[in-house]
Amino acid sequence: MQERIGNRIGDIGLRKLSLYREDTVTEAGKAPVRPVSRASVAAVVTNPWVGTSADTDLSAVVGAIAPPLAKLLTDRLIEALGGVDEIEAFGKAAIVGTAGEIEHGGALIHTPYFGNLVREFLQGESIICFADARADAGTELVVPLWHKEHAATRSHYQTVSARVPDAPRADEIVIIAAASTGPRPHPRIGDRATDPAVTAHTLEAVLS
Repeated sequence: MQERIGNRIGDIGLRKLSLYREDTVTEAGKAPVRPVSRASVAAVVTNPWVGTSADTDLSAVVGAIAPPLAKLLTDRLIEALGGVDEIEAFGKAAIVGTAGEIEHGGALIHTPYFGNLVREFLQGESIICFADARADAGTELVVPLWHKEHAATRSHYQTVSARVPDAPRADEIVIIAAASTGPRPHPRIGDRATDPAVTAHTLEAVLS
């Protein structure tokens, strides 16, 4: 399957790839317990649905384009972050050019043809956090991440900013996959799985 996907990358209307990586060295004057790297990979592709009507069936094109995108982006993330076993958190995003619909971006990141494969290639289990927008070229999008296996792990709630200076053009879509090798620096706000029960009633003294 992976070989077939790789052979189809030339058919997805790819114009360019943009890779961003950051390595946290210190935070609040102190080095993290362990180094953490975050990265995003953005693929700029032609929007195949520009000029089509709002009732156009998107599924056939999604099945052809989304899988090679998932393979391409995750391969680059894995390479940038030192291997799939190093990756602990992930996210995805789309920026649609102004001649397209926000649904065009959703079609490429919210179906099993992309999301399920990103999860599989990055060896995750969680639902993948996402962001999407329709915007001009150069717009920055903040991509949310969380733990790829344990979504309740609050230490891994973080973001990566992604921007391609000349994309998306009006007839393009930028598809983004992002990942992190660890948590935020110095995480210390607990975990959703071990939080006490908190409701308006239990906080009545604080809220009144």
